[in-house]
Parts: sequence; structure tokens; C-alpha cells
Amino acid sequence: MKIAAGQFTSVPGDIEANVGSMQGLVRAAAGQGAALVAFCELAATGYDLDLIAGRPELWLAEDDPRLDPLREACRTTSTAALVGCAALTSGPRPSISALAIGPDGELLARYDKTHLYGEENDVFTAGTRDGRFTLDGVRFAVAVCYDNRFPDVAERAKADGCHVYVASSVLDEHNDSFEKVYPVRARDNALPVVLANAVGPSGVGDCPGRSAVWGPDGALLATAGTQAPALAVARIPAAAGADGAASGPER
Repeated sequence: MKIAAGQFTSVPGDIEANVGSMQGLVRAAAGQGAALVAFCELAATGYDLDLIAGRPELWLAEDDPRLDPLREACRTTSTAALVGCAALTSGPRPSISALAIGPDGELLARYDKTHLYGEENDVFTAGTRDGRFTLDGVRFAVAVCYDNRFPDVAERAKADGCHVYVASSVLDEHNDSFEKVYPVRARDNALPVVLANAVGPSGVGDCPGRSAVWGPDGALLATAGTQAPALAVARIPAAAGADGAASGPER
């Protein structure tokens, strides 16, 4: 299986433009044979906490029609996508979520970030469950940005039989996670790790992109560099235990 991390510069608060960018990257990744494209944390709105807090209309429902162009791109290319957004919850605050849209355009899973960082605690509600979904018999673990600083998140993924670990993040140019977190999670747990990072200005500062895929030994397999838009595409090693079962929803 080939997987991809897609990066682009989100337009703050412009869901239509950002969905259009993701739609284009899904089609481009499909042209390179990717079965899944992951996007960064809050890709649909950009990482701007004040903007998200002040405009509840930017909080997405799981079946939000503003995601329809992306769903259509998934359907027409038979490609899955992992979309970062602020999502509606049952309470007064949104969650920082990753929505896994399947190759049929339907929702495979939703993961809500469990480890909020700093001022995120004033805007969002934390999730309570680990992120999981299955695509073509391959079991994926999902984590968002600060989650990845906690080794037990990846350890649980390995223990739970996951084959690939996907990180959706917003990391600035001074963040040490590119060297000290993601390849370490891969090596320590013998799991391929996919990082989708923001590129360009954001609420945490300038982000360098550098979306990437690391092999289960921690070796870098692909990088998107610092360009926008861009893709990191790599073939992951055959996952022991992947049984070829059909994709299915997990909540």
C-alpha cells in the first residue's frame, strides 16, 4: 500500500478554499498510487484559535456538505483522506478532530484529539478515545500533534494491532519533533509513521511543511520538503496481520 501526507497553506477561516486544496492533493496522490492522503491538524480552517473560538459556523458536522467536494474526489479516485478540522460535539465547544473519509466518500472514523496543548484548552473539548480505522485490511492509528509527545499513544497502537501510525500536526520551524518524536515513535514501535504538517504562517508561527513518512526502523522514506502544495508518498512495508478485510467504520 502507498500512503501520502499532503501539505498546503490553509486560508484562515476559508473552508471552501481549503477543501479545494485538499481535493486537488487527493487527486494528485491518487495519480501516484496512494490509497490514503493525510492532512494536517485543523487543515479545513487553519490553526487560528481566536478565529475558531469566535466563529462557530466554522465547526464542521461529520456529514457537513462543505466537505462534499472532498468526498467526491475520494469516490472518483477510490482514495481515502484524513481531514483535520474543528468538529461539532454534543457540548458548547468543538473538538480538534481528524475525520477519515473512505474511498467511497463515507465516514470511516472520527478521532478527537485527547491531549490539548496550552490555549487549546480554552477553546476545545478533549477526546477520550484512541483513534483507529481500517482500510483495505490495514489498521491505522491516528494521533494529533501534542498527542505524539506521549509515547504511550503509539505503544497502545502497537499493542492494539495497528499497522500504521498517522500524525496530523501543526509544527513550527523550531519544533524538534521531526527528529525527536516521529522517527522515534516509528523505531520504538516498529510502525511506519506518517506525518502531515502545516506549511506557511499559522497561529503557532511559520510552519516548514516537511510532511514525511518514516519506515518501521525510523528511516525516512519520503518527504514533501518545504513546498506548498506538496506530497510525501511512500510504499509502506507489508503489514503482518493485515488480512485484506474490507474497510469498516470505527467510532
